[in-house]
Amino acid sequence: MDPARKLATFADLAALGDGAHAEILDGVVVEAAPPLPEHGRAQRSVSRYIGGPFDDDDGRGGPGGWWILTEVDVELAAHQVVRPDLAGWRRERLPRPWGRRPVTVTPDWICEIVSPARPAVDRVRKRALYAEHGVPFYWIVDPAARTLEALRLDAAAHEWREVGAYDDASVARGAPFEAVELEVGRLFPPGEPGELAR
Repeated sequence: MDPARKLATFADLAALGDGAHAEILDGVVVEAAPPLPEHGRAQRSVSRYIGGPFDDDDGRGGPGGWWILTEVDVELAAHQVVRPDLAGWRRERLPRPWGRRPVTVTPDWICEIVSPARPAVDRVRKRALYAEHGVPFYWIVDPAARTLEALRLDAAAHEWREVGAYDDASVARGAPFEAVELEVGRLFPPGEPGELAR
């Protein structure tokens, strides 16, 4: 890294305007391409099947106790501002997230939907970043492979431990949301693995 280069902060993201889809990784503004339809489908489905019982149905039959939010800016550090596809906070840790940008409380769970244009960002770069900043649970959903990987942070070692790997024929009870069953195939468009790449 050039020592003379100014490291970006949230102010640089805000200057791009509300329509920009960008993050700050290691002090550099990184813009993302608009998501593909299968990405949007997976994001909406995780929000429905996890956010429904753990956020929307709180006190109405679901386990509740969480805020599950899509694409909110999260400041992990001054020069690390991410916009996860989904992020979740236990309500006792973040009683009122409303009106904040960025949210400065580290999420209890993050889910990223793998983009075919930049899979290493979610699988390598963000995986390391989320471990470094103590995110307890990380899910990686891959629409092309039709898989879900659920990871739990070993905080002492700052390393991820796999707690579940599921294909589209699986029914998952993935930590930290073991209270509900998730039919993994319902996260993806109808079809078979590999069809999205054709």
